Amino acid sequence: MAKDYYKILDIPEFSTAEEIKSAYRHLARKWHPDIAGSSPDVIAKFKEINEAYEILSDRIKKADYDTARRFYSYAKSTSKNTESPKKETQQTKKQGFAFNWDDFISKKYREPKKETPKRGDDIYSDVEISVFEAAGGTTKIINMLQTQICPKCGGRKFVNASKCPYCKGKGETSTYKRFNVKIPAGIKDKSKIRLAGEGEKGTNGGANGDLYLTIHIKEPASYKTDGLNILKTIPVAPFEAVLGAEITIPTLKGNISFKIAPNTQSGQKIRLSGCGIVQNNKVGDMIVTVEIQIPKNLTQEEINLYKKLSEVSSGRVRE
Repeated sequence: MAKDYYKILDIPEFSTAEEIKSAYRHLARKWHPDIAGSSPDVIAKFKEINEAYEILSDRIKKADYDTARRFYSYAKSTSKNTESPKKETQQTKKQGFAFNWDDFISKKYREPKKETPKRGDDIYSDVEISVFEAAGGTTKIINMLQTQICPKCGGRKFVNASKCPYCKGKGETSTYKRFNVKIPAGIKDKSKIRLAGEGEKGTNGGANGDLYLTIHIKEPASYKTDGLNILKTIPVAPFEAVLGAEITIPTLKGNISFKIAPNTQSGQKIRLSGCGIVQNNKVGDMIVTVEIQIPKNLTQEEINLYKKLSEVSSGRVRE
């Protein structure tokens, strides 16, 4: 047999996993190039020790190795007991006993496996914007959690027989990536935006997945929409409704000031032309509904003035 990994680690065949690790650590320290020097013999010995541990520390690889090792020993002993080596070699080949250890270990473990490239998974997330952002377009900052194969251990979970300190033995790492996502003006509710290649990382040279963002348009509590028109209710004090006032409110064009005429009634509507949603070269209006409200915490002076008003008022609002 080309190499006996048990002899290389100087351990018996039925050693436990802990004994295999202990033997490897002892030999790896002894033959490490930083300690034993960097001669070709030392480097070759160090690689041989690591090769042996790679096979024997893996439960599946070790089982394959032990099976092949016993198979090799059986074929070898059978070959020695025969009178005609050539005939027996042919016979063992027919019976399936012919075995080349170097071919087996090289093809199974030493040579890089040609694994099929696999595309990374797509990632899906939601983005919430206001009706005003949907109308005029906006840019949103999105932080997405992405998972990729650990760059330290390459997904093997272990480094030098110990759990990988970078990924904590998971074989993969997760990090947040920041995106500046441009949302076009006039986007519809539940529309999807695709960011190509920003999904999970592909493996074995496979392409990355994509990131899909579903847009959800939310109406502010104080605003409603009706087509391209924006509807808003504004509270005014009784004295403002009676005497008239100048009110300032935010719109898509910025803050707009307008006047409330004297003796304005609750429920009366005021149209602010061109202050609505702009879409497809069309523009809506903002329709303001006046709602007369009495302040909750009136001062005593205000209460006295209302009493005086009740004495002199000639209004008959219920008639």
